[in-house]
Order: sequence, then structure tokens, then C-alpha cells
Amino acid sequence: MALVKERRQLNLRLPLPEHSERRPRFPLPLPPSSASISTTTTSSSSSTNTAAAAAITMADLEKVQVLGHGNGGTVYKVRHKRTSAIYALKVMHSDSEPNTRRQIFQEINILRRTDSPYVVKCHGVFDLPAGDMAILMEYMDRGTLESLMKSGVVFGEETIAKIAHQVVQGLEHIHARKITHRDLKPSNLLVDGKMRVKIADFGVSKIMCRTLDPCNSYVGTCAYMSPERFDPDTYGKDGTYNGYAGDIWSLGLTLLELFMGHFPYLPEGQRPDWATLMCAICFGEPPCLPATVSGEFRGFIECCLQKDSSKRWTASQLLSHPFLKNFRGC
Repeated sequence: MALVKERRQLNLRLPLPEHSERRPRFPLPLPPSSASISTTTTSSSSSTNTAAAAAITMADLEKVQVLGHGNGGTVYKVRHKRTSAIYALKVMHSDSEPNTRRQIFQEINILRRTDSPYVVKCHGVFDLPAGDMAILMEYMDRGTLESLMKSGVVFGEETIAKIAHQVVQGLEHIHARKITHRDLKPSNLLVDGKMRVKIADFGVSKIMCRTLDPCNSYVGTCAYMSPERFDPDTYGKDGTYNGYAGDIWSLGLTLLELFMGHFPYLPEGQRPDWATLMCAICFGEPPCLPATVSGEFRGFIECCLQKDSSKRWTASQLLSHPFLKNFRGC
């Protein structure tokens, strides 16, 4: 049975390095020089956009600060010593729970299959001593859509259309490669200073063996699960769960949440519990938009939040929706 995960911002309580001429080193043994990765350097910082492709080792990187930690790992903001390029480094510790380690292997496998400007880029993977592992990824300097929302940013229709256009293109890319995200939500959508949005955190994602897979597990965040995840016999096709359609449902709820400023199935400030959410998603009507929104926005959300999964639009269909027509060049 799924547990509701409380949504919260990244925990920054770990000590950060002090500014001094002596730059901090990783508290991890360095791998042999042969354990390097090839990467094309990308960064949201304008000072590093022109960095050349290079082979990177752990010895080339210095820790700048801790971005967050949990689930057996720590995410660091790191800098390449020679080029000053900025990256995010996710380190998974060897004493992590077996399920957590399986998730990191799955994330690595999926990131290696993707190559889209709308999916966070993986620059490579390190096998570290003592069984630790690390993924070097591009750094998105504005954090997540959730952190922006909690900081008071108001998302109007035009901004939401631009966000939706980018996320839908990311979903179209991964769905074409038979990958379902299964945990799409504001905290898993990263943002840079130009409001470019990328899908991240593929730890509970799945590579589909066939179009429809049995709904045999509750993974991801309960609040964003589609009705057929709870009741595939009623809302699924032939009693099955369509992971692609499930991602579209999560997209609809995410966009609604950005517009409303709080999770749309609950009154503002109310803490969710599993039973309340399950009843609301399965037995209630999808959340409504205010009467003041445009018909295009309302129609787009309705295409995402069809309770019958077979009636939801696909990512490819959504790209042709009138709500996104002015943002095809994003």
C-alpha cells in the first residue's frame, strides 16, 4: 500500500564549506584515473556555456555546497576545477537500502537511453570505492517548480503554457523510448534561470515491456497517481495500468497546482492522507479551474485529467493542442 510522501523543499541543514583559499575536497576516496567519463559540458551559468568537451574524473571536481540528501544519498553542487563548469553530483552510499540502490541503477539505465533538451542530462557515472556510486548531471540553478511555487512565484497561463510545452516534449521523448516516469510532480521538474524546464528523478521510472502492464505496485507519490493506479478494473483498459496515460494525469495535476498555488485536490494548507486522496481521485470529480481561465487552458487540463485512462490524450496529441500552439518554438 502506498504511503503519502510529504512534499518539502530540499534539506540544506548539512554543513556547507566555508569560503577560503583552500578549496574543499570530496570526503570520498578518488577512483583510479582510468575511471573517467566523457561529457560535453553544459551549464545554466553563462560563464561555463563555452567549456569544451573533456574527460572528467572525481579529482577534477570540487564540492561547492550540499543541495539535499535522503534516500541513502547526497546531492552536491560541484565545480570543475579547470573549466569552472557547474554540475550536480548525486552520490549513492554503499549502505543504502537495497531498494534504493535498485532505483539508482534504474535511473542510470534510463538516463543513458535519453537525449532530450527537456530531460535532465546525465554526463556520466562513477563507480567509487567501498561500493559508492555517483551520477554527474547538469545543474539547474533555479531549483524545482515546487521550490519556486513555495517561494511565492505566481504562475499565469502564459508561463504555464511554456512549462507545459517543454514537459510534454520531454514526455513524448521518454514515452517513445518505452519509458514511463511514474512520479511526475513539481518537485521533479527542474528549472534554470531562463525558465527552461527539464524532467528529472527517474528513480521509480520503468522501461515498459509492453504497452499496458499490470498495476502491481504503488510507486511514486500517491497524490499524483491516476485513478487506474488505485482501481485498474474501473479506470484502466482491460484491468491494466497504462503508464503513459498515468504520466499525463500527473502532468495535469502538476499544472493545476502551479496555477492554484496548492495541491488541487485539497483545500490550501490541508495535509494529505492516503485514504482522503484515494477517495478524492477515484470517486470525486477532477479539480475545476476558475471561470476566468481561457477555454484553451481548461480544455488542455480536461484532456489530461480524464478519469478513463483510454480517453486521455497522449503526449504527441497534446503538442497539437491550441493551448500550446503559441509555444512550439520554446
